[in-house]
Amino acid sequence: MIRKLMWLLVVVALAVAGLAAWAHHRYTREPLVLSNTPLRINVAKGATLRSLAQSLPTQGLPVSRWELIAAGMWRGDGDRIKAGVYQLDQAPTLEQLLDKLVKGESVLAEIRFIEGSTFRQMRAAIAQHPDLAKDTVALADDELLRRIGATETHPEGLFMPSRYDFAPGSSDLDIYRQSYRELKRTLEQVWESRAADLPLKSPYEALVLASMVEKETGRDGDRDKVAAVLVNRLKKGMLLQSDPTTIYGMGDRFDGNLRKRDLQADTPYNTYTRPGLPPTPIALPGKASLQAAMQPARINALFFVARGDGSSEFSDDLAAHNRAVQKYQLRKR
Repeated sequence: MIRKLMWLLVVVALAVAGLAAWAHHRYTREPLVLSNTPLRINVAKGATLRSLAQSLPTQGLPVSRWELIAAGMWRGDGDRIKAGVYQLDQAPTLEQLLDKLVKGESVLAEIRFIEGSTFRQMRAAIAQHPDLAKDTVALADDELLRRIGATETHPEGLFMPSRYDFAPGSSDLDIYRQSYRELKRTLEQVWESRAADLPLKSPYEALVLASMVEKETGRDGDRDKVAAVLVNRLKKGMLLQSDPTTIYGMGDRFDGNLRKRDLQADTPYNTYTRPGLPPTPIALPGKASLQAAMQPARINALFFVARGDGSSEFSDDLAAHNRAVQKYQLRKR
């Protein structure tokens, strides 16, 4: 009887060892079956191994429920899988799959905001992006600002134009929050290094000026000169007479042509009729424009006119400016 029991224990032990060896082989060596490659799988926030075992087959990755749960328990980190979208370029083993999910090696999507674009255009780009969760679509601008911790009341210019990477399915609030913080960080840096004699009272005024620089020129070599003209005019109490600010104040009324009557129609943004800076930025300025606004060129120019090749002609007085207008603008009409 004892001998039979011993043999039974040996057989059970061998069976258990064989089962363990088979399970280990399955875990480390046998690739899972993918419905197609590459295959993207989505791991929802708060997902567990049990819920994942139910969702993976519907996503094209038929994995055994008990194997997945047992492997996670054996590893000891099965409760640390991270949400995200994961791309499988080839069939992984169960070990490789769990490694990927625990490390959070999800694929990233991206969104870009261009220097000089407006907040309205930013909102449209975010609303149309297929990989972002739309948590702000129904929010008014002021509520959106409150949700991201902004203290300002007007959204224009408060976001850094750049590229932002994110895991598909991320909240669009995360993008607004990240962009806002990046703008505030950059603005603080350039404000600390500003020229000593700038006629600006606050970083926000610097942001307004930078947005004007951004809209007045896209040429890197002219940014600090454009900033100099605006600063020189502010110092002298001259009207800034900026077309982009006036156009911004027109809103949807602007049809692509800026007419004399538009320059004479008073709005808070018409710098032909109102002195000083406009009340808010008029676009999203990039870092180059922020730096130019804080470190204008040391020139005496009070005027500039587009040459037609993307650059500008800068003049110290009205007579020289009128000659430049005649040369670069009137003769081309």
